Amino acid sequence: MQQPGAAQAAQTDVRVLELLRDGKHAQAFDCVLDRYESKVYRLCCAVLRDQTLAQDTAQEALLRIWKALPRYDSRAALSTWIYAITRNRCFTAIERRRELQSLSDPAVELEAETATAVDARDPDDSLGLLRELVEALPERYRRVLTLYYYEERSVCETAELLGVPEGTVKTHLHRARSLLLEQLDRLGLKDVSLWLRRPA
Repeated sequence: MQQPGAAQAAQTDVRVLELLRDGKHAQAFDCVLDRYESKVYRLCCAVLRDQTLAQDTAQEALLRIWKALPRYDSRAALSTWIYAITRNRCFTAIERRRELQSLSDPAVELEAETATAVDARDPDDSLGLLRELVEALPERYRRVLTLYYYEERSVCETAELLGVPEGTVKTHLHRARSLLLEQLDRLGLKDVSLWLRRPA
């Protein structure tokens, strides 16, 4: 049975194609904005972890989408096409900001980046704590985790959006969950299933 979100996305795809065939580029882009503008921004935030940079990159992505929209041919789902453009703009932004990259061991990096935040946080604030732990994950793990759990993308969709093999997505999900479990265990909150649960 098709989920409501998937049905709405399919309707948007059809509507955009109809408007493009009729030469109504501006109206087609309005449909794209209505459905995807906030999603583009959230993806930029998830990948870049910098609100100002995410805003600038999202605007760059939307400009690219506006310019490329007349050439959209539906060979890929509209959402996949949009996320691919956004992903590429994020990677370009990361390249520009080389200092964002870290070569440290993921577990050491996670431990160091979360120590101060965890010590200062109310221990009863479980959701806030998890968000901080996820935010502190190395980028390659964080963006996979964000797409899979928070954007509710499948492994296949996540692989397409990030331009990596499905096996890499599965490996990164496994490693991300392991890192979170290590931190939650250290805090006496090990049951990650209570934190990261996909909708039924």
